[in-house]
Amino acid sequence: MIRQFLSGKFLAFLITGGIAALVNLASRIVYDVWTSFSTAVVLAYLTGMVTAFVLARLFVFRETRQSLRLSAGWFVLVNFVAILQTWGLSMFLAFVVFPWLGIERFAREAAHAIGVVVPVFTSYLGHKYYSFR
Repeated sequence: MIRQFLSGKFLAFLITGGIAALVNLASRIVYDVWTSFSTAVVLAYLTGMVTAFVLARLFVFRETRQSLRLSAGWFVLVNFVAILQTWGLSMFLAFVVFPWLGIERFAREAAHAIGVVVPVFTSYLGHKYYSFR
């Protein structure tokens, strides 16, 4: 299992996922202007997810033989699990942990960034074995 995370494919996944995460984080700041933090996190995740799908299909899982439609369906399902992880952890850190620790400056940004990073490993496995098999 650990060998999967020491591969070139996983490195490519991290790079493309990092780009998608930056899109996610930047778009959350933009969405935050018009919506609540909670809604902005979800909208940003969806924006990052579209970016991640395109980059993963083009640069990480190029050898997939699945149809675009089937890959997209599995991609959405895997990311639905990941968005629950991202949203739940972001809310817990921003509204419970950081206030308890007295952290106010950039608390939402830090909470969201941590929330985005957590599902990297579960998402990689889900995409490798389902979205782009």
